[in-house]
Amino acid sequence: MTMRNQPTARQVRLGSELRKLREAADKPAKEVAGLLGASSAHMSQIEAGSSAISEERLRRLAAHCACTDAELIEALVAIATDRTRGWWDDYRGVLPQVNLDVAEAEHHATFLDEVAIAYVPGLLQTADYARAVFSYTRPELPESELTPRVEHRMRRRAVIEGDHPLPYETIVHEFTLRIRVADRQTSLAQLRRILAEIERGHVTVRVIPTDQDGFAGAAASMMYLGGPVPRLDTGLRDSPTGVLFIDAEAQLKQLRTLFRKVKEASLDPTTSRDFIHRLTKEL
Repeated sequence: MTMRNQPTARQVRLGSELRKLREAADKPAKEVAGLLGASSAHMSQIEAGSSAISEERLRRLAAHCACTDAELIEALVAIATDRTRGWWDDYRGVLPQVNLDVAEAEHHATFLDEVAIAYVPGLLQTADYARAVFSYTRPELPESELTPRVEHRMRRRAVIEGDHPLPYETIVHEFTLRIRVADRQTSLAQLRRILAEIERGHVTVRVIPTDQDGFAGAAASMMYLGGPVPRLDTGLRDSPTGVLFIDAEAQLKQLRTLFRKVKEASLDPTTSRDFIHRLTKEL
């Protein structure tokens, strides 16, 4: 079977989950490889996401590893057999792979929770706001790279604006809403866009005021994406080397705790909406 030169984050996650099944059953890779009629090297490629696995082989592996979680198995089969091309594939070779991976992860999520401390969340950004943020990148991006980044970010909004919008809850800091990444008009349009999404009913926005006591989460920016089953939840965090995909249960638990604590420090949705309204008047 053809090797993937650059597996997607979703393909890597599938391989990781298959490895977890094998290790939980205390089955050596060589034994499972023999069961599947594959070499040890091919088994390593499957678990790394560099090689595909058929539905029949996946079910055989799950049965051999005594996995009785039917919902998990069906979710893994869905990933393994998915051959659809999403809109993000239009940017393959144009944008870094991680941009495509984030869009694909959002597309397959069942809900989205996000904490934004530095910038307005990407899913809520206007094109002018996004352009201002990307224009600040160092080294500076040429127009040929800047435009597709802005376009890609705008198209990501489909998950909260399409025919079947995802439940999306985001917590933003007051500083995030006040910082002018461009000019007054851009900031005003950005606040109005957030209010418009709130009115649509699928987006919940909570604000942390600057004078809020008990908030020590200045480094709390992250996104939590619900999977088809809880075990396939995913966390996203920015790191010095780029976006970090998180799938270890211990780390996912930390992210859930972090979101809960930040949420406790935020205003309720109605008060937050009124708070944003007041900011538009101040501009």
